[in-house]
Amino acid sequence: MAGGLVVQRSDRFPVEVIELEGPLTAENAAIFQNAMRREESAETVILDFSEVPYIDSSGLGTLLTAYVTRQKSGRKMVLSGINPRVKKLFDVTRTGGLFLIF
Repeated sequence: MAGGLVVQRSDRFPVEVIELEGPLTAENAAIFQNAMRREESAETVILDFSEVPYIDSSGLGTLLTAYVTRQKSGRKMVLSGINPRVKKLFDVTRTGGLFLIF
């Protein structure tokens, strides 16, 4: 499926790492939401955005919802591998300060 989002759990690290591949958009937000629900009990989840070319406004909303849900229950979400295009979205929307980004 062109433009689809692939989400898979990595077993290369001792913590929960979710690798995303493809854009995070309204079309595939449910895939992301389901992946986050599976990691609900994890103290910290690292989202690897190395293979995410862009995020649209719905994708950003989905990401923010996941962040708020985890924060309310005292759990953390960390972002890694953000490319310049995605970083610019965070800068323009002033949401980058919410996330711990590596």
